[in-house]
Amino acid sequence: MANGLDDVPRAVNELAATLPHLPDGRIDYRQAPRAAVLTCFVKHGDKLLLLRRSDQVGTYRGQWNTVAGYLDELKPLVNKIREELREELGVTLAEDAHVTVGIPYEFRDDAINRTWIVHPVLVTVDQPLTPRLNWEHTEYAWISPADLVHFDTVPRLAESLRRVLPAPLERSEPGG
Repeated sequence: MANGLDDVPRAVNELAATLPHLPDGRIDYRQAPRAAVLTCFVKHGDKLLLLRRSDQVGTYRGQWNTVAGYLDELKPLVNKIREELREELGVTLAEDAHVTVGIPYEFRDDAINRTWIVHPVLVTVDQPLTPRLNWEHTEYAWISPADLVHFDTVPRLAESLRRVLPAPLERSEPGG
């Protein structure tokens, strides 16, 4: 796989050098003002998978998101994608899966006093899948990319999507 999938993201290396670590070796983001995260869209045909965050997660409860997780280990991005798909959906990323990596970006969420370093990714699957949700999500929906605006999403989800799937965010008019 190419496009940085086999590399540890630069931001993760930088944060790992400056932040404390948990006993298991993962980066401890609990009190960190900056955190690196993966935002992984799953696409089948012309539909994207959205997941509603449960009341058990730390932030953005009840809002819609994609497969996501902290980049809290010094491991290649593709390994984290595989891990999150397995944990959150109960699916395995095929070796020949088509993965698009977007350009990472930062944004500050003053409401929770944190700057997110977002690493957007799009995984296109050939076969339809039925997610087996874990405790992080309560429901899922397959949507057209243009319908993302109708969902109460985590901050900047549309920006992440634009970085991996630019054109389809424009909504077409009925009949045209």
